[in-house]
Amino acid sequence: MTSGHLQGKFLEMISQMISPEYILEIGTFTGYSAICLAKGLKPEGKLITIEINDELTAFAHSYFCRCGLEERITQLTGNALQIIPGLDIMFDLVFIDGDKREYTEYYRQIIEKVKPGGFILADNVLWGEKVLEKETTDPQTKGIIDFNEMIMEEKNIENVLIPVRDGLMLIRKKA
Repeated sequence: MTSGHLQGKFLEMISQMISPEYILEIGTFTGYSAICLAKGLKPEGKLITIEINDELTAFAHSYFCRCGLEERITQLTGNALQIIPGLDIMFDLVFIDGDKREYTEYYRQIIEKVKPGGFILADNVLWGEKVLEKETTDPQTKGIIDFNEMIMEEKNIENVLIPVRDGLMLIRKKA
């Protein structure tokens, strides 16, 4: 459930290449990926991270403080699908790593909040190779399969699947 060192370094490098002003992360967990992504922020930049599990907020915040990023990372607790519509920010980069059943809806809610030329990273798109199953009753797997199929049909984006860890989808919104 956490990004490992290799993926963390990849996220950090992507963020540094983009040099975003605003990042949205859906799914905080321990805060490691937020820390990695925040390292590429512009000096005045902010990262907003949303986590549904309120028991993880203090844990992640303690690591943000240890890294000196507590002023640059805003933590929101609750259901991302209820929080995202209220965010009045255009994001340069979005990292989706929340409930796999909701990836398609996360995407639908955030695509208009991504700047033209901006990026979306979706984690776990290979889902332990379960996405190759012909039929599945697992709702998490079905969520990832539906998301991957939707992305293939989208016309206003470019995307590439990167086989790092459990698969990262790098999506660029066309200008």
